[in-house]
Amino acid sequence: MINIRKSFSTKLSVALLILAAPIFVISLGVLFTQSRKMIRNEAIGHASSVLNATMQQLNRHFLTIETATNANLWQVEQVFTPDSLLYFANRIVSLNPHIDGCSISAQPDMFPKYGRYFSAYSVRKADSVTTVIEEPYDYFNKVWYKTPHQLRDACWVAYYDEVDSLELTLDGMLASYCKPLYNADSAFVGVISTDLSLLRLSHEMSAMKPYPHSYFMLIGENGRYYVHPDSTLLFKQTIFTGADTRKQADQIVLGHEMTSGKRGNMMVNMDGADCIVCYQPVPGTKWSLAIVCPDSDVMEGYHRLIYIVVSLLVLGLLVIILLSHRAMAHTIRPLHELLDKTQSITAGNMDVTIPRTTRIDVIGRLQNSFAQMLESLNYHMKSVRFVSDQTRQRNEELLQATRMAQEADRQKTTFIQNVTHQIRTPLNIIMGFAQVLSDAGSGNLSDDDLKNVTDTMNHNATQLNRMVQMLFDSSDSGLNEEMNCDKTDTLLCVQEAHQAADVVRQRYPGVSISIQSQLADDFSVLTNRTYFMHALLELMYNAAKYSDGKHVELQVSADEAMVSFAVQDQGNGIPEAEVEHLFKFFTKVDDLSEGLGLGLPLAKRHAQNLGGDVVLDTTYHSGCRFILTIPNTN
Repeated sequence: MINIRKSFSTKLSVALLILAAPIFVISLGVLFTQSRKMIRNEAIGHASSVLNATMQQLNRHFLTIETATNANLWQVEQVFTPDSLLYFANRIVSLNPHIDGCSISAQPDMFPKYGRYFSAYSVRKADSVTTVIEEPYDYFNKVWYKTPHQLRDACWVAYYDEVDSLELTLDGMLASYCKPLYNADSAFVGVISTDLSLLRLSHEMSAMKPYPHSYFMLIGENGRYYVHPDSTLLFKQTIFTGADTRKQADQIVLGHEMTSGKRGNMMVNMDGADCIVCYQPVPGTKWSLAIVCPDSDVMEGYHRLIYIVVSLLVLGLLVIILLSHRAMAHTIRPLHELLDKTQSITAGNMDVTIPRTTRIDVIGRLQNSFAQMLESLNYHMKSVRFVSDQTRQRNEELLQATRMAQEADRQKTTFIQNVTHQIRTPLNIIMGFAQVLSDAGSGNLSDDDLKNVTDTMNHNATQLNRMVQMLFDSSDSGLNEEMNCDKTDTLLCVQEAHQAADVVRQRYPGVSISIQSQLADDFSVLTNRTYFMHALLELMYNAAKYSDGKHVELQVSADEAMVSFAVQDQGNGIPEAEVEHLFKFFTKVDDLSEGLGLGLPLAKRHAQNLGGDVVLDTTYHSGCRFILTIPNTN
């Protein structure tokens, strides 16, 4: 008999099975319930939307017919003659493409010349309209004539007209807007009836069905079918015909809901198939329109979901099997770990550790015994390891110190060479032009040549003085600058920006510099102007030197805490690998470029001593954008 308390693998397998079973049952139940509910709600919403769109189209047809009939009614009543009746019947159909027919029928013996009956009838066939005087027949008892006569008001009627002596009826199934006609003495003289083909209306509705086997049905106030895909039911049967009160009670309920003018949706068994039916009354009539969506069409996606769920179930079983396998593997994993670590110790690696465990089975006790043995062995090896570690640490420190000394010597040599080159170039230029002035004399040079010579000497002298000043500033750790930084100068921000731009233009005449400011011209702060100008000019010098020289821009802005001076250009920019070394002293992106590698570090130190900073905007990729900030003392 297996001791479950000590058999960890058995306990884990049982726990996994107990945990997995209810999770799967609950997951499947929730999945089926929610998916069925979601699909049905979506189907009802879709069907209702299609029904509303169809109802709007039906209303447009009805409104067109009513408007056309009422617009011509007064003229028909005013000129009630045979010719005018033929004219207006033709006019109503010709001018309105949604109207399929129109008849204007007079009271008995109204026109003795034509006998007891007179009815002018126009019908649309394809693209033509035919207008005739109908053959005599007893139309006084027809629903389209008798109903408006009795009601003395306009009404909609639907009927199946089997009289076709002139072969002009519209396939028999008609929806007709009927209105009584009266003469000037308010005496009833006839009825005007404007027709809409229910067959054409049925075809238009079928084109809007949301599912392959869904369909529309239109029933009258007594439940009689006016529109239905089964033409044998039209005008002959009602929704209640043949309905079993026990098996098709839902269809009977649907019929009462529709005939009472209500709107809504419900599940109904139609012809042995469950269907979702959405229904609503037709405005202006006693009819009701419904859309029937078979449940098999609606739940087609749900049935596909069943296959997915079955696949998930199989996958879940595979996962359970996999977890059980992993659980067993986990049970014997400590034995494999002990084997690997003992082999490592045998090979001379004493740095391995064996953790203790709280397990009380054989594997747990074995692991604890090995852990205690290793602790005792490590205790005796501790002194040897300590001496080895100390020796290795000292050797690494000596190696690091040697590398730092070599690097310092290399940087010193590089810096001396760079300083020598950077100072020698302007000195040679100054000495060369001084020699030219000495040899030629002031009288042998034109004013323009003399100005060019003196400007060049002044430019190089200024550059040489700038390098000397930067060398002097870099020799200080920054503490002296911080102590002597007197922030009492009133700095007009916009004015100083323009002055800095003028200085750069004098040094680099071909550079185009634009200034954009969000501040007023008299906006000022308290700071140290010398350090501020050093920092700002350094940024603008770099923008002028290392860009295309045509798109240098200085943007001045402020918030509650800081005033910002953003200097941006369009050029090659700074490689991403050099960004972290950008503000280190004596470091240049390119060793062959002009400068000592002191400008940006000194500009950043000046700005920090003023309470601000200089940073590189890494989000700008068209060149470089450096932002100088100083405190807003307002």
